[in-house]
Amino acid sequence: MTTPDVDSPQQARELDEDTFYACLTQRNRGLIPADLQARIRRTRLLVAGCGSIGGATVQPLGRTGYRHFVLADVGTYELNNLNRQHATVDDLGRNKAEVGARALRGINPHVDVEVVPDGVTQANAEKLVEQADVIVDGVDVTTPTGLAAKVRLHQEACRQRKPLVTGWDMAGMLAAQVFDYRQIRRIFDGELLPGDEERLATWEVIFRIAPRAYIPAEMYRELRSGLRRPDYSVPQLAEAATQFGSLAVHMVNVLVAGRKLPRTVAVDVHHIAMTPGRRLVDDLARRLERVRFLARLPAEQAFHGFAPAPVYRAARRLARGSTSTLREGRTA
Repeated sequence: MTTPDVDSPQQARELDEDTFYACLTQRNRGLIPADLQARIRRTRLLVAGCGSIGGATVQPLGRTGYRHFVLADVGTYELNNLNRQHATVDDLGRNKAEVGARALRGINPHVDVEVVPDGVTQANAEKLVEQADVIVDGVDVTTPTGLAAKVRLHQEACRQRKPLVTGWDMAGMLAAQVFDYRQIRRIFDGELLPGDEERLATWEVIFRIAPRAYIPAEMYRELRSGLRRPDYSVPQLAEAATQFGSLAVHMVNVLVAGRKLPRTVAVDVHHIAMTPGRRLVDDLARRLERVRFLARLPAEQAFHGFAPAPVYRAARRLARGSTSTLREGRTA
């Protein structure tokens, strides 16, 4: 299909939907096969959480040619978000999902986008996941309500067997993860057990589900002092958060194409921009700072957050068995 030259808003809006889409995706040709582009056009996406992580994916996905979206976020923009999120001063006080939808409509007037300003809730999780072919999880984990919403989203994605992409930004590192629940049957690969989101403290849950192997030294140093403060807010940087837009678009494309992906793809821009000698020092510092961080934590918290999944599961089974035996003894 020959696409016309279009260089004005009026001309673009006068195009029929097929011609507009052909023009929009013209520069994808040769790198995105025609059959994959056709799948992209049909695929339904749920972006749950439209702030730092999820918000970084909305516009790149729209520009790639995705056109069926459900955007869910309960939050509104604050000034401290603007160091890394896709918003301006004019967006302050506005719902993040609504701002994302407006950006999508500005890229493609034919986009089909639904805004869910309640975010992911117990009441709507089943329906939200049901509507999606692929899920992008950008739900914030720094509050108990956000963490509960993230766990609920993964539980529902696992139950309905839907593929999910998520990300973690820490200092200069972005770790993008794929949980293809069409293939795996435990949320977060079994790192989190049923009821943990209620039994464990917020930070214990976060460390269980975060990609611990990729936490950089500078993040451990920051957390070592920060977690002692009751009003602590985790710092986040643009160079990490915005990377998820690039990584997530490619990962979603691969899932839509029906191919497999590694569980985690991590890029630390601070680390890769160092000289070779400085990178070696940074590698050693990460190991040292991890040990220093764990040494500061109470032993029980360190175990709950950082024990390998098989060890953690075995300890939980043993604890449950001991509790059952004790109860039976009391009953007798």
